Amino acid sequence: MGKTTLAAASALGLAARGRRTLLVSTDPAHSTGDILQVELGPEPRAVVADFFAMEIDPAVEVDRYIESVKRRISESVAPRLLDEVERQVDIARVSPGAEEAALFERFTRIIEAKAERFERIVFDTAPTGQTLRLLSLPELMSTWIGGLIGRRKKVNAMGRMWRNVAGSSTPERSGEDPVLRALEERRARFHRARQALTDARMTAFAFVLIPERLPIWETEKAVGALSKYGIPVGAMFVNQVLPAEPVEAFLIRRKEREAEHLARIERVLGDWPIVRVPLLDRDPVGVDALRALAERFASRV
Repeated sequence: MGKTTLAAASALGLAARGRRTLLVSTDPAHSTGDILQVELGPEPRAVVADFFAMEIDPAVEVDRYIESVKRRISESVAPRLLDEVERQVDIARVSPGAEEAALFERFTRIIEAKAERFERIVFDTAPTGQTLRLLSLPELMSTWIGGLIGRRKKVNAMGRMWRNVAGSSTPERSGEDPVLRALEERRARFHRARQALTDARMTAFAFVLIPERLPIWETEKAVGALSKYGIPVGAMFVNQVLPAEPVEAFLIRRKEREAEHLARIERVLGDWPIVRVPLLDRDPVGVDALRALAERFASRV
């Protein structure tokens, strides 16, 4: 049981209380459908009463995002330059941040489009590092887009000035600048997204961690990063806590379940070396402890 399981359980709990709820998975692992035992896609699917779920494929979102950029460019770039500009856009597809930008584009559209249909939207996000980059985009992109808008306005003003000075007989394109319009629309969307993300009445970020040293350190740093961007934290789900019942009975049942899973691993994944790493009674911290752990399976890898 992990992050996706708890996200699904939380969303189902909201639906059980009569809140029409949408669960959105942005995790590339796409295990939400497996957990719910339903086939999910990029649009909401009804699972049970008041509960809907969907899975977003980051690769598909990047492709869609790049195509939308190309369409906007084709409206304003001279035909002789279009091929080269599109080539540069295709190169940008694999640049750092392209996936996060595409996901955030879809993220904001889901919030805007689905808010009227659903009372609650639960996002099962990717691992912490990628999610923090995603959530920092409104702050970073708003400033960047503001700069682009300013430069675009200057270019348009210079173009009009030079046409007047040169006495050009070429008629100016009628209507507004499509690039400027797209930039201003995006800035407005990022502004609305930032308002939603930083409003504690609307949004709360929940962490899932286990009671071990490294996950706690990671969560402490992530909380600080969210605080920097003004995103409220709502809860900490501490996972894999031993039950209050007698530990011996619990461990016997756990051992029986583990044996079933280990047998399946041997059966379906036995074509590769299988290294069993033992559950330790403490975190292996420091070079000596990590070296001792490595020696336990050095002969198998």
